[in-house]
Amino acid sequence: MQIKQIGLWIKAVRAPFFTATIVPVVLGATLAWHDNSRLNWQKFLLTFIGVAFIHAGTNLVNDYFDHLSGCDEINKNCTPFSGGSRVIQEKQISAKNIFLAAITCFILGSAIGLYLNYLSGSYVVLRLGVVGVFLGFFYTVKFFRIVYGGFGELAVGIGCGLLIVAGTYYVQLEQLPLRVLLVSLPISILVAMILFINEFPDYLADKAVGKKTLVVILGQQRAMTLYHALLASTYLSIIFLVLFKYLPFFCLITLFSLPLALASFDVSRKNFQKIQELLPANALTIGLHSLVGLLLCAGLAMDKIFVVK
Repeated sequence: MQIKQIGLWIKAVRAPFFTATIVPVVLGATLAWHDNSRLNWQKFLLTFIGVAFIHAGTNLVNDYFDHLSGCDEINKNCTPFSGGSRVIQEKQISAKNIFLAAITCFILGSAIGLYLNYLSGSYVVLRLGVVGVFLGFFYTVKFFRIVYGGFGELAVGIGCGLLIVAGTYYVQLEQLPLRVLLVSLPISILVAMILFINEFPDYLADKAVGKKTLVVILGQQRAMTLYHALLASTYLSIIFLVLFKYLPFFCLITLFSLPLALASFDVSRKNFQKIQELLPANALTIGLHSLVGLLLCAGLAMDKIFVVK
């Protein structure tokens, strides 16, 4: 495969957005190491690769079915964060090949998941994986079209937050306490917010084809109020988790990310109806997700290293 073709497929799978699934894998593994002082690197890498395949498949199948619905074709307000990869619209890769690549990615990711499930000797990984694949594949597929019914943000929060953190933790320790699900909450909210803020530039195109995202359902003004409420709830959830000892005190270092959150709040408040001016808020939300996730990992590591138990 030529370098140009590789570049096109990197563009098609929207690889820069893979932080949305890398961060929860790292968080789940760090939490497992914090709890039991061990980390199986082979299982970690397999989890990482499997999740990456499912993420790539989700992005590809999303592009394919948004092409069929005409949503991406009529979207004249594409940005680096929204409107799809555009490889079909720009005739760089055929729709058929995008769909075949999506199916291939889902098969490869599922195969890795089945192997990890086999190693665990139970069906927990299988159950989590089935839900994850369902949410990814049927996100835009006809008959389900999760995102078309206003549940896209919830699906992304669960699929790219809770399920990945929980699955990664279970693969490592073969147990799944309630605490793990609670710890996944801040990262689940933030990854849902990435999708949410990226829906604002697509508002007119989504509305035209009946794609009822939360922005379309609520309208831009109320949707931005909800975005700000979710932003606040991210930090409130972390404080709650620390106060009730689900997370160690060191995880309050996530509060150092507040300047990014405040910047995103200010930009989005002023520019939620202005596509180009809103772009810094889109970028800040992605950065905030990564930073908060990494700071949570750092807080767990500091507690493990410095606190005698």
